[in-house]
Order: sequence, then C-alpha cells, then structure tokens
Amino acid sequence: MLEIRVVEKRAYDLFLQNLVKGTSHLALGQEAVAAGFGVAMRRDDYTFCTYRGHHHTLARGAPMVGVLGELMGRKCGQMGGKGGSMHLTSVRHGVMGSYAIVGAHLPIAAGAAWSAQYRESGQVAECFFGDGTTNIGAFHEALNFAVVWKLPVIFVCENNLYMEYTPIASVTAVEHPAGLPPVIVDGNDADAVYQLAKDSLAAARAGKGPSLIEAKTYRHSGHSRADPAKYRPAGELDEWLKRDPVTLYRTRLLEAGVPEAALREIEGIAQRAVDEATEAAKASPPSPLDVVEQDVWSDGGSAWRN
Repeated sequence: MLEIRVVEKRAYDLFLQNLVKGTSHLALGQEAVAAGFGVAMRRDDYTFCTYRGHHHTLARGAPMVGVLGELMGRKCGQMGGKGGSMHLTSVRHGVMGSYAIVGAHLPIAAGAAWSAQYRESGQVAECFFGDGTTNIGAFHEALNFAVVWKLPVIFVCENNLYMEYTPIASVTAVEHPAGLPPVIVDGNDADAVYQLAKDSLAAARAGKGPSLIEAKTYRHSGHSRADPAKYRPAGELDEWLKRDPVTLYRTRLLEAGVPEAALREIEGIAQRAVDEATEAAKASPPSPLDVVEQDVWSDGGSAWRN
C-alpha cells in the first residue's frame, strides 16, 4: 500500500510539472483493495482493471519505473510509452490491461476465465471496476454469462461513491444491481480485503463459480487530474481521511508491536525507490513516433491482414 501511495503522489507531482501528458486517474485512498487482492492472487491469475489502474498494476509486481515511464510516454514504460496512464498493461505480471471504455473489460475477464476453465489451469480472473460500471449493459451481460457457466472470475466493484462527478445513488434505482448475491467488504481495511480475496479465489478454483464483491472505499482526489471535486459535500473528505487505509494499517502494525523505527525504515525504502524510479524514467528518451505502428495486430505490426 505504501509503495502504491508514493507512486500515486509522484504521478500527481509529475502531472503538475507537465511531464505526464493527457490526464490521469489516481487511486489515492483505494490502495487497500489492490494490495489485498494483489497479495492473495496466484502469480498466473489475471487482473483486469479500469483507467484508474495504477494501483492494481503495481500490486501485481510491475516496476515503478515502468509505470512512471509509461505515464510520461518514455521508452522505458510498461508499453514503451504508447499506452499512457489509461492503458497500463503488464502481461508478465498478469495484468491483462487497463480499459478506458467503462465496462468493456468485464466480458473480456469472463472470456479469460472461460479459457482457464476450458484448459483446467486453475487460474482465476479478477475484474476491478467502479460503481458507475453497474449501469453499463456489459456489467449485467458478463455477470449473467459467468453465473450460467460457473466461471472462475471475481468481479470487484471499487465503490468510491461517485461515478465520475455524480453520486451513484442519484442514478441507480437499486442498491445492489446484479445476478449474484453481493458480498460487501470494508475496502479501506487491507486485512479484511485480503481474507475475502483468499476465500473468493479458493471458491473459484474449486469450481464454485464467480463472486461479486463490493469494496466500499473513497478516492481522496477528484475523478481525474482535471477535476477539483467541488461537488463533494463539505466535510465528506475529512471524514474519509480518518479512515485512510495506509494510516489505518500503520496504526495496526504499531498496536501489534512493530517498532516505529521499522515502519520508518519501510517508508524510507519506498520513498527512495520512487525517487530512483522517477529519475530513471526522466532519463529515458521519449517514445519514438513509430511506436504507434507496433503491436496493432497479433503479428506485432500494423498492416491489415485479410
């Protein structure tokens, strides 16, 4: 969680320095969801996430320099600088893409789970999405298909209360729309998330079918870097900051007897790592223009094959 936090803060700083082109969607405050599931997953399991996917990519083991380099459009980026913030992917780490189209990745995650089921590989697909996705047709279609075929897929709704700028309750007729019984977890409690992730993964591997999990959490910043989040009620952010997942876990470790010095050492290591990754990414050359011609089709090129 701490590594994710320092990278997200650094991404914010780099954006203000005009080193991150376009926009970026930070997950400050949502680290416990990615960390809990990321640690519980098997190395060959699949992660599918949204344009707010930095935290999930890092939680699966992708290097800081690759993530920051990608955000800055540098050659050292996870995708050679071609994808940017909204399309982070690291197949080597099981991250099968970040998807900018809301809800588009749910049927793809179901397809990956179907493949795993067919191959009897024991792999599970985990699909993360925001609360606004529950109003998209693909959400209902993917869940229905997963239930019918008892697919090893876990759908995780990171409910941060807002679909972009609109409170989810303002545009959703029912609280838990789905074809699966909802399982609710405190998305700011890393231990609770981890335990639920372990149980859900075990059930999926045992052939018991999909799960739908609602992780209740909160993003500390606006929807994107262009959003000042002035639509939030006064005092709401302050109340959620009292349940900051990183601070909560730090306090829990102290209460469990972990020395303050040990925690400070961990914090120092994370900070030095992001500093080194930042300088390495800055030193990497910008992606060449011909990167747009690469990896368009399965043969690695861009020429149409009929």
